[in-house]
Amino acid sequence: MHPIALLGWFGAALSIALPWPQVWRSCVKGRTTGLSVAACWMGVAMPAAWITYGLLTGETVQVVTNVVTGSASLGVLTAVMVKNRSRRTLRSAAGAAAIFTAAGASAAVAGLTPVTGTQAAAVLGTILAVASLISAVPQPLSLLRDRTQDMSGLSPLRWRLAAAACGSWMTYGLFTGQPAVWASAMVGLTSALIVCTVLLAATRTTRRTAAPAVVPARGVVRMPARGVARVATA
Repeated sequence: MHPIALLGWFGAALSIALPWPQVWRSCVKGRTTGLSVAACWMGVAMPAAWITYGLLTGETVQVVTNVVTGSASLGVLTAVMVKNRSRRTLRSAAGAAAIFTAAGASAAVAGLTPVTGTQAAAVLGTILAVASLISAVPQPLSLLRDRTQDMSGLSPLRWRLAAAACGSWMTYGLFTGQPAVWASAMVGLTSALIVCTVLLAATRTTRRTAAPAVVPARGVVRMPARGVARVATA
């Protein structure tokens, strides 16, 4: 197999692996605090659109990867919806609805008009490149706005894997001449690095300020400092 093709499958393997730590934390343990609802919606819409892109271009690696990641993201979104039963949760789906519409329209154009799948994919890819910028904003922005919030619902391992996967996809896109792929991956890489940095900083702050409880001579128990962000460790 060509080295570039191997790089694509390596990125696919990382992409397939990355959502599962978050699925375990949110779906199994029921922890969703710190997760952006809008980001969760986009986490379902973007894989669905990339599946359409892969079908239009005939790239099996895109289809396989995004079927798995989309299914995992759907599980996380379901957990968030159950925990946050409010109108705001549905309002956060506006961006995802636009992505679903673009993907459906691209498939319809390719199937019902003389436009080829490659041509339709080029337009869809441009839309997804722009959408990647939008979808990458909610989660890091939510954390940057309030660094003292409870982040225990976020899996640091998931975001470290995301950074590695995006780095692989960016390289793959550059070598295969697919601007939509490398541009989207570059945005995702930036977003993942921001989240990883915020989680790491919060972890260090927690360890530095939340000293273990001790029992002084007078029998008074010292508790960890209040107002410190809680951060997941995996």
